[in-house]
Amino acid sequence: MTYPLPRKSFCLIRHGETTANRDGIIAGRLEVSLTDKGRDQAKSLQRSAWPLPSALFASPMQRARETCSLGFPGRAYHIHAGLRERDWGLFEGQPLHLLPPRDGQPLAGEDWAAMIARVGAAITECCERAGDHLPVMICHSGTIRAARLLAGQPSVGTRPANAAPVHFVWRDRQHHETLHTEMTHDR
Repeated sequence: MTYPLPRKSFCLIRHGETTANRDGIIAGRLEVSLTDKGRDQAKSLQRSAWPLPSALFASPMQRARETCSLGFPGRAYHIHAGLRERDWGLFEGQPLHLLPPRDGQPLAGEDWAAMIARVGAAITECCERAGDHLPVMICHSGTIRAARLLAGQPSVGTRPANAAPVHFVWRDRQHHETLHTEMTHDR
């Protein structure tokens, strides 16, 4: 795979827990609400120490925007449509155990390769717009999984935790995925 991401550090944060997460439902492009637990998870981002000036971006989906507002109160953020979750087509609203394979295109949904390209373009645009600030993007599980492949990881890995910052730190000519507590000052 050609290395498609900017050669700088960035952070992705999955939204707080939603009713669909709690109930084991495929949400995709469905608008679902944060649970009380999800709101608390989002608010916990306020206690995180951010070592660099940051620029905030969020998916246009309500769960990501609310997570951003609760986690970074009073901070301006930019909406970027490319950070939205995958469209699972006819599978949306179905139990999670019916989720089709990630590769390919679910019936009436978004092709996985197209999503990867969309996410790559969105991360690139957010990184450019952030300038010398750390781009922090509030998004979705699928967005983070696509970013892992774009960063050269061999798989999409496990589902990222809700409202837990996932840093892609640029060092040694590659991105290294780290937890927020392991974040270095390298860009």
